[in-house]
Amino acid sequence: MGSMSLIHWIIVLVIVVLIFGTKRLPNIGKDLGDAMRGFKKGMQGEDPPPADKRLGSEDDKKPDDKSDGH
Repeated sequence: MGSMSLIHWIIVLVIVVLIFGTKRLPNIGKDLGDAMRGFKKGMQGEDPPPADKRLGSEDDKKPDDKSDGH
């Protein structure tokens, strides 16, 4: 009862086709692919912050802007 042989996979495929029909199988495949892509994006971690937040505040400006060295 280890792994499934080719005949087992064929039987499973026939049962799936009988249950869902041939018209709904492409939609199920598309939905499954979208779900897998969403899961992979979620596992990669958070998205980088927007460009506005990476610019920093006024305190992070160059020292040349704040004072004259002469």
